[in-house]
Amino acid sequence: MKMRSTLAVTAIGAASLLALSGCAAPEAELHDNGDKKDLTIAVFNGWDEGVAASELWKAILDEEGYNVTLEYADVAPVYTGLTTDDYDVVLDTWLPITHASYIKKYGDNLVDLGAWNTEAKLTIAVNEDAPIDSLDELAYNAKLFGNRLVGIEPGAGLTEVTTDSVIPGYGLEGMEYLTSSTPAMLSELKAATAAGENIAVTLWAPHWAYDAFPVKDLADPQGLLGEAEGVHSFGGKSFESNFPTLSGWLKDFTLDSKRLASLENAMFNSGGSGSDYAPAVEKWISENQDYVDTLTP
Repeated sequence: MKMRSTLAVTAIGAASLLALSGCAAPEAELHDNGDKKDLTIAVFNGWDEGVAASELWKAILDEEGYNVTLEYADVAPVYTGLTTDDYDVVLDTWLPITHASYIKKYGDNLVDLGAWNTEAKLTIAVNEDAPIDSLDELAYNAKLFGNRLVGIEPGAGLTEVTTDSVIPGYGLEGMEYLTSSTPAMLSELKAATAAGENIAVTLWAPHWAYDAFPVKDLADPQGLLGEAEGVHSFGGKSFESNFPTLSGWLKDFTLDSKRLASLENAMFNSGGSGSDYAPAVEKWISENQDYVDTLTP
């Protein structure tokens, strides 16, 4: 009787061990370079430079043997998700201004992998052959631009600073300030370019419009549009330990605005189809192979 009880306990224990081992989470598959193979990149909805950089890195890392997933989300959930490792990295943090409040709140659980572009800025742009070069010339020459300044979404930060600072600061109250949407602004820019007409628009860099259209930024001598910012990559709390090799690659990553604009133009204007950017990115990589080869030495 005692022997049967002992055997029964032993059998139950063995079964429990099997059950526990069966329920245990499988170990993460590792790349030959020591990184985890599965990578989730968070992408801010509607932020074209982040979409472009993320699609570029997905194409590169897929080729390197990683399993890359892009997950689109709004800004706030991305930063909370990084602190819990629901996302591994985001490539589109603007500092020292735009996303400073999020970094102040969550930065202790994140890792700054550095700025890959240091030319991000809000601008007022005109056609390249316009007869003015500075915002302090715009009011006097408003008639040359049809007394119109074409803006983007009413709720955008660029719209706010234009309304509250730029227009009163440079005496542009006499111009009609049109706000609608970014696509509407770009449509106006395209039409004016085709017609050879002057146009003034609110814009920001980096943006594919700089590659698609002959435009120039007006100087902002009063600094009312703010200083240029850096676009940083930020990893989640475990990023450096989970991806030691990729961490090094991203810390060395740089992409200037001219090259970024050409990538965005290829994706969003020239060759992209809906949300399937892979063919356009693949073509762009083939045309910029020397540069791409430097990103994963």
